[in-house]
Amino acid sequence: MLTDLILPIALSMATLFCSLVAGFLFAFVLVVMPGIQRLNDREFIRAFQVIDGIIQNNQPIFVLVWVGSVVFLIASAVLGIGQLNEFVPLLIICALVYIFGVQLPTFMINVPLNNKLQTWNVINMNETTLKTARLNFEIPWNRWNTIRTFFACLTSTLLIILLLEI
Repeated sequence: MLTDLILPIALSMATLFCSLVAGFLFAFVLVVMPGIQRLNDREFIRAFQVIDGIIQNNQPIFVLVWVGSVVFLIASAVLGIGQLNEFVPLLIICALVYIFGVQLPTFMINVPLNNKLQTWNVINMNETTLKTARLNFEIPWNRWNTIRTFFACLTSTLLIILLLEI
């Protein structure tokens, strides 16, 4: 029956998209931020502005994956309530961990930091202002990105376990 296929497809897509988001965040923790960390303050800010600018310009694949991760995860949780019985708590935990551990910090902390950074004109900033601005951005951004990465990886792991169990 078609209804028997919808949940596994939604859960597979949630797993794929949440894992892609986890990988994206993980790449920032391990490669992107350590790489641009080696730049001077002006170059660091400008590099992050360019990287973030691509994301903020609604890069279509990124938007599809980011939004799709939430849509498919919530759809899976709703569909799972009627079909997964003993696995419903795990699926609901996945959704809550992802929403509160990844999405909420993204939109409450990281995106506002990104938006503020986008307003800076590095050409008109002196060295002291650049250093202060960078520190006020980089330290909290990295801290919260590490937190988001942990919860995104946890969600992906739990979703993979769930997929293997059903």
